[in-house]
Amino acid sequence: MIVHHLVREPKAKKDKNPLLLLLHGYGSNEEDLFSFATELPDEYFIVSARAPFDMMYGSYAWYAINFDADENKFSDIVQAKQSRDLIAKFIDELVLNYTIDASNVTLVGFSQGCILSYAIAVSYPEKVKRVVAMSGYFNSDIATDNFQENDYSTLKIFASHGAVDQVIPVDWARSSIPKLKELGIAIVYKEYPVGHSVAPQNFFDFKNWLQQ
Repeated sequence: MIVHHLVREPKAKKDKNPLLLLLHGYGSNEEDLFSFATELPDEYFIVSARAPFDMMYGSYAWYAINFDADENKFSDIVQAKQSRDLIAKFIDELVLNYTIDASNVTLVGFSQGCILSYAIAVSYPEKVKRVVAMSGYFNSDIATDNFQENDYSTLKIFASHGAVDQVIPVDWARSSIPKLKELGIAIVYKEYPVGHSVAPQNFFDFKNWLQQ
């Protein structure tokens, strides 16, 4: 396997089970979102992936975030695209190695993992059925060339953000929604009275959305 990961096998095994692929935030690791695994629906394979760029002391990133002399923050787009394609290939590996239904793959991303989830889904909608996009935004620079020409008729997104997020401004999340709708993607967007974190109600809402 090309990506270090944790797996919770489904409690209710079928011929093919759906997949929830968890993508953590910048400076975190695969244990972070995996702590939710016991709360998630029984029929899913739950895989939590570790980002490839090691920041030391158990911290990892999907791509570097740099600050210039004027303290402007910018993303390493080359690394971000590498991670995008790494996870796209990893989805194929998971389908080969586990009894996963390739037509029922959901990405669950938080923060940088959310930004990456958006990029993977718009770049490879044939691999992703749903995205749970928490506390991030859509950055089209990370998507493949000509992504606008893809077929998004089966892609669904549940996006959420903290109304008082001090790390990624809520306006960035809000402005992503019309861009994604323009592509013809079915998207639900909710805000919660929290900062850069997942509110219990957010967790409850996305779980309900998955089960609809």
